Amino acid sequence: VSQWSEIIHSVLQSDKLLQATWNGDEEAVAKGMEEAHLNTSHLQYNDENALSYTVSLAYYSARQYYTIIRELPTGKGFADMVFLPKKKYADKPAMIVELKWDGTADTALRQIRDKHYTEALKDYKGNILCVGITYDRGSKKHTCRIEKETI
Repeated sequence: VSQWSEIIHSVLQSDKLLQATWNGDEEAVAKGMEEAHLNTSHLQYNDENALSYTVSLAYYSARQYYTIIRELPTGKGFADMVFLPKKKYADKPAMIVELKWDGTADTALRQIRDKHYTEALKDYKGNILCVGITYDRGSKKHTCRIEKETI
């Protein structure tokens, strides 16, 4: 077991991040992203692809509950990441995650609204969490904004 302690720690951190997202705890999500960023091996963390990689790793435990789709076509663009609950976990909210580099989390949420990303989930019934995650190159900080929608 001691040989697996680092992996166990990462999975537990991922569980905490997912719970924080469900709870709408924006500060905890931003902090979780920063911790995940420190644990990734990117030499360059300078674009949305690198941020997407970090988000995928950070939400690793979400695979238990969700089918995760990257770059989901929405008609007016592509949602960076969409988490659709598996049938067994229909009580969990769907999540649309929009990533921004050197932008604001509010801008990411505005993009979800302006490009009608939730319409891509028209067959889904239930709660949707719209999650904007950003990374500021200057401050090296992540920020997060979460809004809840019901379809």
